[in-house]
Amino acid sequence: MRPVMLVATRLARFDLRRYLVGALLWMPVSVIPLGSGLVLRQLFDQISGHRAATLEQSLWLCAVFVGVEAVRGLVLVIAHTYGVYWWDAAATLLRANALRSILTARGPAATRLPHSSGESVARFRDDVSDVVEFTDEAVALAGAVLFGGAALVIMASIDPVVTIVLVLPMVAIGVLSRLMSGVIRRLHQRARVLGAVVTAFIGEAFAGVLAIKTAGAEDATLRRLREHNRRRRDAAVKDRLAIDLLDSATGTTVEISIGLVLLLAASAMRRGDFTVGDLALFTSYVGWLAALPRTIGVLLYRLPQATVATERLGRLMAPHEDAGDLSRYTGVWFHRQPPPAMTSPPDRDDALELFEARGLTVRHDETGRGVHAVDLELRRGSFTVITGTVGSGKTTLVRALLGLVASDAGTIAWNGRPVDDPGTFLVPDRTAYASQIPRLFSESLRENLLLGWPASDDRVARALESAVFEDDLAEMPDGLDTVVGPRGVRLSGGQAQRATAARALVRAPDLLVVDDLSSALDVETEKLLWDRITGTARDGHGPETLLVVSHRRSALERADQIIVLDRGTVAGRGTLGELLENCPEMRRLWDEERIIEAEEQSDMRCRPESLPPESEAGLRDAQEQATPPAPDQHGS
Repeated sequence: MRPVMLVATRLARFDLRRYLVGALLWMPVSVIPLGSGLVLRQLFDQISGHRAATLEQSLWLCAVFVGVEAVRGLVLVIAHTYGVYWWDAAATLLRANALRSILTARGPAATRLPHSSGESVARFRDDVSDVVEFTDEAVALAGAVLFGGAALVIMASIDPVVTIVLVLPMVAIGVLSRLMSGVIRRLHQRARVLGAVVTAFIGEAFAGVLAIKTAGAEDATLRRLREHNRRRRDAAVKDRLAIDLLDSATGTTVEISIGLVLLLAASAMRRGDFTVGDLALFTSYVGWLAALPRTIGVLLYRLPQATVATERLGRLMAPHEDAGDLSRYTGVWFHRQPPPAMTSPPDRDDALELFEARGLTVRHDETGRGVHAVDLELRRGSFTVITGTVGSGKTTLVRALLGLVASDAGTIAWNGRPVDDPGTFLVPDRTAYASQIPRLFSESLRENLLLGWPASDDRVARALESAVFEDDLAEMPDGLDTVVGPRGVRLSGGQAQRATAARALVRAPDLLVVDDLSSALDVETEKLLWDRITGTARDGHGPETLLVVSHRRSALERADQIIVLDRGTVAGRGTLGELLENCPEMRRLWDEERIIEAEEQSDMRCRPESLPPESEAGLRDAQEQATPPAPDQHGS
């Protein structure tokens, strides 16, 4: 079975009762016009004198016709109101399964995510809508088939020749719809892709407004936006034009069919074989009969759209998952309560004693760079620092260790037990990761720290203190309930980095992984940060084992083990003293860092007293945050 048909079938079956009830409600909407046509036939035959009738009988027929149409309108409202529940549930099911796969399925999610947030939004919004709409069209098709079959039987009993001539244009439009399905699919796919490009560019432009203004690139940015939008507009117009062309062709068949009925009926009426009532019935039915090829046409152009949408949604799923997993029923709650939220981390009996990686290799497809055959050994209570120049592979290494990027070779083990899928195993509270680029949502500071994680207020307070954030918290207007992020209080670069550290610390992990956390901190704040983190570890209130990506002296001097990377390979390994003696790369990095920190301290002495120690570094990082870089494929 094709993936799109499998998904459509699953969507119809996951809430079969509501789907069938909705279908049964929609059926009368399509079938009731059969009765309306028969009433019109009787009425016009009486009015034309073909059948004897009194005025009272004719008025009763008018009343019956109005009553039939009123019932159809009432059923239409009920069917639409009831059907919304199934539609929303089906869309929620697809979105929930795609999101579940991204967050929890085996394998690194980064390889499946689109390059832009706009593309992600388009898939979760537009592609889901396309798939559900295709499934929903089956109900309209069933009603159109039922009406068409009954109408053809009635019309054939009146005049078979006129009926056959009436059907021929309908067949032609069905053939045309089938021929255009491939074209519509290609145009729709291109329109979706280019639409996501525009959305992504607008998001990047807003995020990078500071960089655009400082570079004087406003005009160039607008020109690029116009070019993207022109391409999107052309693709959308072509997509819409193809669909409207098919709709127009279908509507034209109705007019042609009515014309053919009038031409053929004229001679039959002169002979007395065709009455005015028959003509009223035929012209009444022809509009509704056109619903069958129209619905078939809609279904045929929705099929390629749904096929494209299913393929795009499928690319969000893990490699071992398919269309069945995309449409698997996992529970949608409208009127009943969902399962209770997690109130405490799950119990486990595998506290970290030894974390190992052997021969870990990651090659980036674009350049072939990455990390090559790296061995790593972290014992409980150790402080390990990974250092190296920009592009040496530091960030790639830690992301591969955590399963955030796919590795090409190597093994990872936790307490001697192989870890087949680090992405689903090395999660809180085994590990916590403070990434190189802080990410804050437009929510309260409390929600940004917890992100649904169960933790007491005391643990949150300890995490903030360990991250040297208590003074910043005291200055916030609503404390932990202060909204931060893009639509709230804008934190400086250093504040955002320390909030990220608190987010990781509140999970009380066995292993804390930190990627260049202190890049926006001044020397004194950075020293205090590491003092507190290592102090809580000694007191038993924080992570005992740390893996840190850094080139700063305050981290290197505390390290039990330093791993020096140079172009993706290990250039040295040992304590700081050992490496300064026998590793030229380490000596070079150390000398460069001493010069940089001396310049920073000199700048601090020259800075006005009104400028907080962290502000200058925070401003630099805020500028970088304004234009978030693409995920680093070659290191930190």
